Amino acid sequence: MTSLDQLETGSFAPAQDALQPIDSIRIVSWNINRGLQLDGALDFLAKASADLILLQEADVNARRTHHRNIAREIAHALQMNYVFGCEFEELTQGNHSSPAYHGQATLSRLPIAESRILRFRRQSGFWRPRWYVPTIPKFQRRLGARMALASDIGGFGERLVVYNVHLESRGNDNLRCSQLAEILDDAHLYDADVSVVVAGDFNFDLTQEPAASMIARAPFDNTLHNSNVRPTTTESRLGRARAVDWVLTRGSLVHAEVELHRSVCASDHYPLSLVLKSRAVSMSVYPWRRR
Repeated sequence: MTSLDQLETGSFAPAQDALQPIDSIRIVSWNINRGLQLDGALDFLAKASADLILLQEADVNARRTHHRNIAREIAHALQMNYVFGCEFEELTQGNHSSPAYHGQATLSRLPIAESRILRFRRQSGFWRPRWYVPTIPKFQRRLGARMALASDIGGFGERLVVYNVHLESRGNDNLRCSQLAEILDDAHLYDADVSVVVAGDFNFDLTQEPAASMIARAPFDNTLHNSNVRPTTTESRLGRARAVDWVLTRGSLVHAEVELHRSVCASDHYPLSLVLKSRAVSMSVYPWRRR
């Protein structure tokens, strides 16, 4: 990567996976905590048989993850297409000649038609390098800003736009609400008949006000609002488990099989999976589709 706004892409999915449109997709959304436990993450994702995987906190060339390209390795192992958008350059994990990054990665068995970065206008200043703060891993000095990775996914029965989200972990809920509002406003760029998925690590509880009302007015459906899958993070010595990972949908989508995989211990977040079906296309069986 040569800049924070550059997208990295790769295509590893077999050509047969794009033969004809499908009317339901299995999605996994997961903050993988840099990919520090890559073997465990790969083990779960290989068994999940997802059509679409949204990863947050994926490292590229960082010392802590042995200079691996986490998104590319997962996409290659699972034979999926992928796009990676850079959230931050990690100043303590690389150097000037060999920089390290982390961000969001969207993996798909279906074609990824196009992608772009939505960099939020309001940001926390916590991560910025300062002359009086030592440049050591503990302080996580960074360049960049929080963002959402928006992708057009082909091969679905209708147009599908997916926002892979990581909102700010520092600051307060007002800041996070502002970033959420930017995503919801951006989604208005698409016609009402376009199906939209907004998923990832929001770093706060979307069932609480004012976020819940913002989502309802957009209008989006919070697929986890009345479910029993929360909380979505593991307990730590620094605090209690929290409900911060969510999936929002808009358009002719019906969700089913929502599950939080609490037995998976490869991150400080649990992976979340669900199936989205389209009301707009007739139900059919496609024998070529792998499950």
